[in-house]
Amino acid sequence: MTTYNLSFAGSGRVAGSLCRNLFRAGNRIRQIVSPDRKEGMLLARDCQASWSPDLEFDNPNDVIIVAVPDHELSGVLSAMKCHEASIVAHTAGSFGLDVFPERIRKKGVFYPLQTFSKGRDTDLRDLPFILESSQPGTGELLKSLAESVGGKPYFINEENRRMLHLAAVFVNNFSNFMLTAGKEITMRAGASFELLFPLIKETFSKALENGPENSQTGPAVRNDRNTIEKHMDLLSFSPELQNIYREVSESIITYYNNRNL
Repeated sequence: MTTYNLSFAGSGRVAGSLCRNLFRAGNRIRQIVSPDRKEGMLLARDCQASWSPDLEFDNPNDVIIVAVPDHELSGVLSAMKCHEASIVAHTAGSFGLDVFPERIRKKGVFYPLQTFSKGRDTDLRDLPFILESSQPGTGELLKSLAESVGGKPYFINEENRRMLHLAAVFVNNFSNFMLTAGKEITMRAGASFELLFPLIKETFSKALENGPENSQTGPAVRNDRNTIEKHMDLLSFSPELQNIYREVSESIITYYNNRNL
């Protein structure tokens, strides 16, 4: 298996997971560049690399992976200095190749379609990596890099990748907030959130097996207005949750009414 010389700009959740997994896969990590001294040095130690706060990559690298918050991406790419032969790839799902300055010729997108949390060692095996590149050779190297950690590479253009990123917000970020709301309501009932664990597991298992559109249950899909109003009354402690409940219920009713036409 081909291995590569890599460096990272960033030391946060995405950078940390990618860097450690790529290191364990046999790739050489040369440099971690991060303004966060503590996290940067920790990541560098774990991957036998050097750390620097300066966006200067002195050593030749096959790929420099830029894994920073979206609002910092343009500034980091504009400020970084690297060898012209190095491929520079960012990990943002909502940005394309146009975010790169013109002086960076070999550029790409290396977007892991996953949620990353601090302190969790995320398994990248079978994980979709959404790729884009400025030239075929760059794309082939990024593909090989994704495969080195057991990932599944997909070449998808910017417009469709942005739609995938939006879909990920719905299935991950919004669903997690619904779990947070459910936990708060459960605690108000004086019960443990663990009581809902079997329901949560069955909900997602069934959605994956049968398709979420075929797995909807509950008062809204039945258009049970009586139960919906009772739930609205129970949510009187939180106008915000009342609004969410109302909007989501109406969306479910409309979706399944239109589907059954």
